[in-house]
Amino acid sequence: MGFKKPLRELDLGEILGKTFSLYSSRFLLFYLPFLVAGLITGAWGEAVRWMFPEPAAPPPTAPPDVLLSYFFSMLGVLAVTLPLTILVSWIIDTIVRGIAVKVASDILEGRSVDLSKALNFTATRLLSLLGAGIVTGVLIVMGLICLVVPGIILVIMFSLVVPVIILEQAGTFQSLSRSRKMVGGRWLKTFALLLIVYIIITVASFIFVEISGVGFRGPARWIVSSVLGALVSPILPIAVTLYYYSMVAREQPPSPLLEIPEPTPPAAQPSFPGPPAKIHCVYCGAENEANAVICRKCGMRIVKPT
Repeated sequence: MGFKKPLRELDLGEILGKTFSLYSSRFLLFYLPFLVAGLITGAWGEAVRWMFPEPAAPPPTAPPDVLLSYFFSMLGVLAVTLPLTILVSWIIDTIVRGIAVKVASDILEGRSVDLSKALNFTATRLLSLLGAGIVTGVLIVMGLICLVVPGIILVIMFSLVVPVIILEQAGTFQSLSRSRKMVGGRWLKTFALLLIVYIIITVASFIFVEISGVGFRGPARWIVSSVLGALVSPILPIAVTLYYYSMVAREQPPSPLLEIPEPTPPAAQPSFPGPPAKIHCVYCGAENEANAVICRKCGMRIVKPT
């Protein structure tokens, strides 16, 4: 099935339909990067926990000083492991989302798709992606802490930052302004798209977590979780890429079609009745040739009409 970038603004149903069609038709191209990213992140988390093991939990009846010592020891371990785990996960997630956007764009633009080239290209834009992630993350968290609604508005406003950085090669702050401009006038539509996609991902992820938690322990648990989680992770970057192209099409009105003038019919030429093929004698009514002079029957002179 061939895919092309939209030449007009797509409605919500079209974006979602094309998202799942594109994903299903190029499943491995989108799934493999997220699978590898999930496995790397999971392995890193296990390595961090191995390097900084949690202290043994004391029994509930332990003296207060023992419980307090355990609390501060656990706090110290978390202060090291959480930043290390979150930092690496964030960087890897940023890279893999950039790869997914680049792959989706290459397919829509009709270019050949190469995951290694997509990775190399995303690496060249990594600083801008990380910078935009920091700025938008801080603003969104502040908005959510304040009144929730401002945070949601900021999520909508900056929803196209990654495609803008990857596809337009914009800088960090340019991408923020560009994304805000592109979704302008389409706030509810953008919110509805993000809400539907996040609901799909959240529900699927919850189911996958429950599956991985049944019968799996230790490394097998996070491996199974990574394999299953990678199934839904590409949905968001694909949907956002299609939405980006839809907004680009909205900005560029279709060029007017060249009007081809209809051919002018030739002027009607005056028609003159030609000489009759036969002529009748006015005396006897006999039929004669048109050029006859004497009637072949009665011998009278043919009177020709004027």
